Amino acid sequence: MDRARFAVLVAIVLWGVSFVATKAALRELAPVELIFGRVVLGATVLLALLAVRGERLVASRRAWTDFALLGLVGVSGHLLLQAWALTMTSAVNTGWLIGLIPIWSAILAALFLGERLGGRAFLGFVLGFGGALLVVTRGRFDGSTLALPSTKGDLLVLVSTVNWAVYTILGRRILPRLGGARLATAGAFVAGAVMLAPIFFLTSGLSTFAHLSATGWLSLLFLGIGCSGLGYLLWYGALERLEAGQVAVFLYFEPLVTLAAAALWLDEPIGAITVLGGLVVLVGVSLVQRRS
Repeated sequence: MDRARFAVLVAIVLWGVSFVATKAALRELAPVELIFGRVVLGATVLLALLAVRGERLVASRRAWTDFALLGLVGVSGHLLLQAWALTMTSAVNTGWLIGLIPIWSAILAALFLGERLGGRAFLGFVLGFGGALLVVTRGRFDGSTLALPSTKGDLLVLVSTVNWAVYTILGRRILPRLGGARLATAGAFVAGAVMLAPIFFLTSGLSTFAHLSATGWLSLLFLGIGCSGLGYLLWYGALERLEAGQVAVFLYFEPLVTLAAAALWLDEPIGAITVLGGLVVLVGVSLVQRRS
């Protein structure tokens, strides 16, 4: 395995565990508090890395417009969606539904990057969305399904999968003019932190972190330093060397990592219908990714 693919695999393992860490941290922090802390930590790590390498963020207005767009779509907006969703659904469900991202990435890459889709793609789309429907409804298709709190959370996760696919495509197009993955990722996190700061200080404040337990701090540090700082950097570094579809294929592994982590640390129940739906999602994604 080459370095680019290994980097994506490490990012996927970190993100697979991130849903479990987020679920644990949300026992003590509200979504805005958690995501603000996570983004500030991620930005700090990335800026420190730039300083060590003697690099700095580009000061042009065009660059900061790009940073703001990436920060809104892929950092503050995306992470808030997932945190809010995890107040209503399980880490296991989130992990399975995240598996849909390669389908959205393939569709957007075909539309905007000129990457081709093979004849199996449409069957893959049908299977992917059919599997997602099983995960969301747990096999219950009566009128009360959408009223369940967990179902609302699952729907937010689905929205976040589209959001992340958009972020991947944006990054693929914007990276060349921002000077590479390190600068783009650091700028996006700084912009994301600036966007979240007014909401955080109006609704909470720094004192909220004074009462965190050891588990809360460990979860926050893991999310900020590992998942945000290192994970995003590895993801975008791979996007500089591989097609968006080749990077997205590694998301196959994320639900499996989440499943194992949630079972070990959160003791979350794993229903047969949820697993079946998740496996159907992965089969559908596999068909989409085997395009020619």
